[in-house]
Amino acid sequence: MFRCKHGKAYLLDKMVNVNDGEKDERMMTTGMHTVCDIFCVACGSIVGWKYLAAVDKAQRYKVGKFLLDRAEVLAAVVGAAHTHAATATASSGDEEDDDNQQQSDDDSD
Repeated sequence: MFRCKHGKAYLLDKMVNVNDGEKDERMMTTGMHTVCDIFCVACGSIVGWKYLAAVDKAQRYKVGKFLLDRAEVLAAVVGAAHTHAATATASSGDEEDDDNQQQSDDDSD
């Protein structure tokens, strides 16, 4: 079981649909690591980090792997759902206005 500052996390060998951020030296509970944040390509949210180097030999098995922060992923999904719902509401309201406008134009003829 892996943990991060937000709670549960998953160590993965491979990830897709993410972009790497800037390289950063971080002191973690398991020692000093060189990492880079990873960002969702769809929404740009930070979803975890990638291990680039580890000082402690016992921690080097993490190098090249990704730590996926479960809380960050859930927050991004919930945020995206709210964004899509707001967009759908705004879109349906605009379509309704267009329909009403067309009916008004037809009545004028």
